[in-house]
Amino acid sequence: MFKSNKRFIAGAVCPKCKAQDRLVMYREDETNYRECIECGFKDEMHIHSAGGELETRVNRTEEEKQSAVQIIDLSGLKK
Repeated sequence: MFKSNKRFIAGAVCPKCKAQDRLVMYREDETNYRECIECGFKDEMHIHSAGGELETRVNRTEEEKQSAVQIIDLSGLKK
């Protein structure tokens, strides 16, 4: 049985005792766990992938970044 190093989960709140910054996470036998060092609460963590990178202005293609601009001549309008 291999036990990895335990790492604190910043800002996490224990679902049992409501203590903040007392949860650690670790991996044991290909399973992820979280455990409260305050009250001893322990459960299995199910980590799911978000399904890809969120679209932002930085990761769009050059074609998606381009947009058409129409220039209108207003010099002939009366004030």
